[in-house]
Amino acid sequence: MSAPTTAAAVVDTAVAHGVEVVLGVPGTHNLELYRHVQRHVAAGRLRHVVPRHEQGAGYAADGWARATGRPAMVLTTSGPGLLNALTAAATSYADSVPALYVSPGVPRGEEGRDLGTLHETRDASGAVGRLLAASTRADGPATAAAAVARALAPGGRRRPRHVEVPLDVMELPWDGAVPARVPYEPPVPAPDALARAAALLRGDVVVLAGGGALDAGGPLRAVAEALDAPVLTTTAAKGLLDEDHPLAVGAHVRLRAAQEALAAADAVLVVGSELGDSDLWGGAVVPRAAVRVDVEEGQLDKNLAAGELAALHGDAGATLAALLPLLAPRRRGGADRAAALRARCRAEALRDAGPGAELAEAVGRVLPGDAVLAGDSSQVAYYGAVHFTRRDRPRRFCYCPGFATLGYALPAAVGAALALPGAPAVALVGDGALMFSVQELMTAVEQRLPVVTVVVDNGGFREIRDGMLARGIPPLAVDLERPDLVALARAFGADAEPVPAGGLEDALARALQRSLERRRPGVLVVDLT
Repeated sequence: MSAPTTAAAVVDTAVAHGVEVVLGVPGTHNLELYRHVQRHVAAGRLRHVVPRHEQGAGYAADGWARATGRPAMVLTTSGPGLLNALTAAATSYADSVPALYVSPGVPRGEEGRDLGTLHETRDASGAVGRLLAASTRADGPATAAAAVARALAPGGRRRPRHVEVPLDVMELPWDGAVPARVPYEPPVPAPDALARAAALLRGDVVVLAGGGALDAGGPLRAVAEALDAPVLTTTAAKGLLDEDHPLAVGAHVRLRAAQEALAAADAVLVVGSELGDSDLWGGAVVPRAAVRVDVEEGQLDKNLAAGELAALHGDAGATLAALLPLLAPRRRGGADRAAALRARCRAEALRDAGPGAELAEAVGRVLPGDAVLAGDSSQVAYYGAVHFTRRDRPRRFCYCPGFATLGYALPAAVGAALALPGAPAVALVGDGALMFSVQELMTAVEQRLPVVTVVVDNGGFREIRDGMLARGIPPLAVDLERPDLVALARAFGADAEPVPAGGLEDALARALQRSLERRRPGVLVVDLT
């Protein structure tokens, strides 16, 4: 065994702090890191998966973390390897998804000198630090290990972090001391703040839950039932309350019907949501009174105009558990109000869903409860699955509304399937989006993952085409030539079949059921051209 080095410090600390999978592409400059990844893989402590592009590695890490709440490690080489992964890293940042990114860097003293060395980047850590929660350029093994430990620390608003190891630091000797795990005490608001919040939650209340509430499902349900309050969620929290629960309205917060209900309520309880435009689609949450719970204090005054506001800085689960005993259980016809709002939201969603409603409901008919559904920034996801595919538990819907990147769903489904052995994953994509990451079909085949990709072929970038026409712009660069997608998928080694447009919902449900039963990668191509 080689002597411990900075490279060992990075990998050993990651494993000691809970990393289970490394998603990476080996390159000339990260081979010492791979020496220690291989050591842990051989000992059964770590799994390594090589996606076919670094961006795919980042999206797979995002899917892993959304499915589990735990970060994966993305290992790239310097220069282009790291830069290839940054769109995925920024996607995770936008949606508060944790990940650890590790890359080599130019030796100390060579930053910005323009020497023409291999993969030279002027200031990689500086660039990444402007995009993610933090980037640390390590000056030795202790700094590197501490940065890894901070990146993997529990609690708070978790986002991706980056550690850069300069090439001259990579093989410096290390004493082998792995940093201790950082203890986390969930913040809970003071009793007087909780009492004021409880006093505001009177009359007809509506609950709005976001991604910051994902691990607070039990307390959220208890509070909603005590208040007899309908529950709306953002897309990040889809399924947090079983969407068949009498109080569940669904992930419909972008719709005007939902926003009108929030405005009409006597009070709104907002838990773990930034209320961003990516969720509200140009709308706003303007209630008479609001109680807002967020683990990040800076979020408490964003994007919310309320007549009265109680701001509770605290962990969602701990805060809701502390609030619950202060609430007098009441019956306000909550189930009836939720049912009426669901009906209004469905009617509104159907107006722009097109065939997406049929497609999404077909998927919902056959998708097992433990399966993960991943949606790309494609119409079939944001007009379809968000509204029409019900989920009965959290962390089973991977979608990226914040950065809204094309090419996300397939590698995210790969990451989720890696995280949940035995659970199938379905990726919903448009034909344009698929071509951004189609190479990750090879990863799914190589890893023998039960990932089924449903491709809606509508001839290119249909949403952008519609936007051009709405502005009086003759369509340009939106009607795309496509390969034979069934043949392409089979060339990768996946099962593939076309789905006829006639009797679309039944045809897709039957085809998806067949594909899921095979327990291996599959592709279903729905031709809507």
